Amino acid sequence: MELPVTYFAAVILWVLWCALHSTLITTAVTDYMKKKFGDRYRFYRLFYNTVALVTLLPLAYYSISIEGAPIFRWQGPLAIAKYLLQVTSLYLFIAGASHYRMSQFLGIHQIKTGQADHTLSEHDTFNTTGILSAIRHPWYISGIMIIWAREISLSALLNNIVISAYFVVGAILEERKLVLQFGEKYRDYQKNVSMFFPYKWLRAKIAGASGPGT
Repeated sequence: MELPVTYFAAVILWVLWCALHSTLITTAVTDYMKKKFGDRYRFYRLFYNTVALVTLLPLAYYSISIEGAPIFRWQGPLAIAKYLLQVTSLYLFIAGASHYRMSQFLGIHQIKTGQADHTLSEHDTFNTTGILSAIRHPWYISGIMIIWAREISLSALLNNIVISAYFVVGAILEERKLVLQFGEKYRDYQKNVSMFFPYKWLRAKIAGASGPGT
């Protein structure tokens, strides 16, 4: 089966968007920007978010506009799985948001205070409570869940693979910055808490339930 050129174009555009988004937040780039702009670096997070949004919206619109007939639908019993994915995704996003200072995430806090960490991490404090005691990246896995919890056309399948890979790579890059920011404390956190799926948390709960006194 010959794929339409528009499908390849969308995949290439998504790869370029992901590469741009990841590159702009690497420590090599942020270190350079901080040295280059000095006090004005406090605007960088806002600039980064603006560039990401302005480039994302037309790309998302284009991707949706070229989608063909679905090759997979969440029908019958699978519809329950789709709704579970959507509800879980929403929960993870809300639970994760409660641990992030939104003004810092958006870049407003940095502009007001003049304080901008060179790592440009989404975390301004080391917090391991709530959802962060079970998984390290609730927003990334929430994003992966929500893009798959819908009807999947061939073009959506290709794009979702790229976007899912981007979320995984984004989490890895974020963790490198967090290690720079928090050091050994974050390394210990990595050892005890899973990145996406709470298998370490579940294992600890099962071990606790089956321990002495049960």
